[in-house]
Amino acid sequence: MSGRLVLAGTPIGDVSDGSPRLGRVLAEADVVAAEDTRRLRRLTSELGIQLGGRVVSYFEGNERERTPELLQALLDGQTVVVVTDAGMPSVSDPGYRLVAAAIEADVDVTAVPGPSAVLTALALSGLPVDRFTFEGFLPRKPGERARRLGELKDEPRTMVFFEAPHRLTQSLEAMAEAFGADRRTAVCRELTKTYEEVKRGPLDELVTWSKEGVRGEITLVVAGADPHKVLTPEDLAREVAKDEEAGTPRKQAISDVAKRFNVPKRTVYDAVLAARDPGK
Repeated sequence: MSGRLVLAGTPIGDVSDGSPRLGRVLAEADVVAAEDTRRLRRLTSELGIQLGGRVVSYFEGNERERTPELLQALLDGQTVVVVTDAGMPSVSDPGYRLVAAAIEADVDVTAVPGPSAVLTALALSGLPVDRFTFEGFLPRKPGERARRLGELKDEPRTMVFFEAPHRLTQSLEAMAEAFGADRRTAVCRELTKTYEEVKRGPLDELVTWSKEGVRGEITLVVAGADPHKVLTPEDLAREVAKDEEAGTPRKQAISDVAKRFNVPKRTVYDAVLAARDPGK
């Protein structure tokens, strides 16, 4: 009989958010795979949990190599619990590889729900939450980041991102460039912690605010695009120009923009011609 893989959500800030079930699962596990073993020890100490199984590190740097070892423990009938520094494993954190391997090997996979920075930030943002998309961390390189945001410019759902404090201003500036300076956004930092703060406003105001220096764990919630916004010929020409700057041939860029905004290719073509020769 194979064992069971348990993904255990841990507190994102306030340690008292740890559930009794989390404590019971950790205490009964044969193996606890932790993103940071020191933080795990601190968490169990604060919650008064006595670990009975062995503890191994399981983080981005060794996830690929350690997954077969953990899978073998599961196949041997052991219960393996995966925890990360905060929140749910596999969501922008280690865990996905082991989940995929366990499912492939027909091992039972379950979860202990816990606090979520994504859902907490959405609830506090004041933005629509009936439909949303989680985008994780943006690329670090400016060009790649701009391309990713360009793909999301017309996303109608509310968007959630994670970001590091030292890259916050650059990301907000890139969002203002891609989405428009007036796009409503909420910067949520240190959720459930002592210095929790939610700063809401248009992107241009948040760029100015962020330059004063922002610390802590950050989750960004950005309003989706207005589906009723009418694009002018100038808007269409700018979209084609952006695609061309990214390396797309003009003919393909015109076709891509037409599909992206659901307008005839001829309309986009005429907009590009008008932008090249405003007198006609």
